[in-house]
Amino acid sequence: MSLNYIKNCYEGCLRPPTVIGQFHTLFFGSVRTFFLGVLGFAVYGNEALHFSCDPDKREINLYCYNQFRPITPQVFWALQLVSVLVPGAVFHLYAACKNIDQEEILQRPVSTVFYIISVLLRIILEVLAFWLQSHLFGFLVDPTYMCDASALAKIFNISKCMVPEHFEKTIFLSAMYTFTIITILLCIAEIFEILFQRLGYLNQPVT
Repeated sequence: MSLNYIKNCYEGCLRPPTVIGQFHTLFFGSVRTFFLGVLGFAVYGNEALHFSCDPDKREINLYCYNQFRPITPQVFWALQLVSVLVPGAVFHLYAACKNIDQEEILQRPVSTVFYIISVLLRIILEVLAFWLQSHLFGFLVDPTYMCDASALAKIFNISKCMVPEHFEKTIFLSAMYTFTIITILLCIAEIFEILFQRLGYLNQPVT
């Protein structure tokens, strides 16, 4: 694959063929990534160090924290961002290999269908991420977590753990849910924009 294909693919990812798609790229690439990278690290960066249980022993704290967080939120949201980028990147790589300019994407029926499919895949991935996030982290972060530590120590079964900065985490969770909903709505709006543009092309008089 030549460097020209990679360059065209990169430019296509930064400048989608729709206005809403370009706004989605700005919102997705700038606001959401900045929010996760900067504020996410501030809220969740030292969570494992401040997570303490009763009795306050290192092995108990680590065991219960791994039970409390099967996957860290930063890793989950980073995987979500990357996975949602994949359908669009694959499409723009296809367009680059076919030498299709961004202005011509919505003028060609086949490329239009492929682009709509990539947007639908983004919606599916966002909905799946929303569902997984609700099952992994819930919607509220409780100040305490009851850990089943029976497999680690036979002396006690349940260990009470304190969750640091639970209120900040609840706010951050709500923000990430909101971001996901906004991007889903933007993707839906982009599909309607594509359909309206296609109707405009079809209604243009043939010269």
